[in-house]
Amino acid sequence: MKLYPMKLSTPCKDYIWGGNRLRNEYGKVSDADKIAESWELSCHKDGESVITNGDFSGTTLSEYIDKAGKSVLGKKCEKFEYFPILIKLIDAKDNLSVQVHPNNDYALRVEGEYGKTEMWYIVDCDPGAELLYGFKNNISKEEFEKRIKDNTLLEVTNSVKVHKGDVFFIESGTLHAIGKGILIAEIQQNSNTTYRIYDYGRIGADGKPRQLHIEKAVEVTELTPPKYPCKPMGSEKEKDGYTEQLLSECEYFRVKKLNVHKECILNADSESFNSVIVIDGKGTLDGVELAKGDSCFIPAGYGKYTFEGNAELIVTDID
Repeated sequence: MKLYPMKLSTPCKDYIWGGNRLRNEYGKVSDADKIAESWELSCHKDGESVITNGDFSGTTLSEYIDKAGKSVLGKKCEKFEYFPILIKLIDAKDNLSVQVHPNNDYALRVEGEYGKTEMWYIVDCDPGAELLYGFKNNISKEEFEKRIKDNTLLEVTNSVKVHKGDVFFIESGTLHAIGKGILIAEIQQNSNTTYRIYDYGRIGADGKPRQLHIEKAVEVTELTPPKYPCKPMGSEKEKDGYTEQLLSECEYFRVKKLNVHKECILNADSESFNSVIVIDGKGTLDGVELAKGDSCFIPAGYGKYTFEGNAELIVTDID
């Protein structure tokens, strides 16, 4: 079966805290009034990527994988029961709810899907924008539950001012919330399980307060300050025609940022597929035209490929 770089259309979500930067600046299409998230690489049942070019145009990515076989995911994906990651662009015009994700053991037992470890790359942000990342100090489970119920939780959570280019590694069990005025790229495990803890008293589309998941959150939350610094794992390295920087790496994904000013040659070998997302600029990937906001899946085993242009790319594979 012929392998080729697959340009993707991306499902969008219209959550109440979203804005319209993804429509106006990144070319996302939706009938909804706002676009909070675009799922740039997804085989999740709640929103699937669709291939828009070549022999498999009009086919969902998961249908393509079923037809082509799991070899197109690569040898390093053999340890996963299903497609391992989900990649999003997220536009927070307002604060997201304070939330937590369970680990694999808990999520598989209680929710029937993997838990969620994720990372955030700050694509852009308003001056002075902040997000919530863990706690200021260790607290007890009793204090956590009490503060949720008496609406004093934000007194003990850790707020961080963010800047363009910051990176946050959100291990499962870490309390977190994206703040208003922040646009991020999120690379996560392929899961949609979120436990909402605090939501600023907001009312959902049904006219009722949005559901909280306090009991489950108390069971899975690590009641500690964050373990990881708010910066990329690696320094920026000069290459021939581009720079490369390791943003984050764990057992589920490896994420790099590339600033291409001429061209770069990458490789989707038999070990892993590649995901390429254009954060800014434009160019061509082996003849496939890509612009700001475009997403491309390169099957494992495709081999070397060339991106030519002037662009900032987020490149993800399985390490």
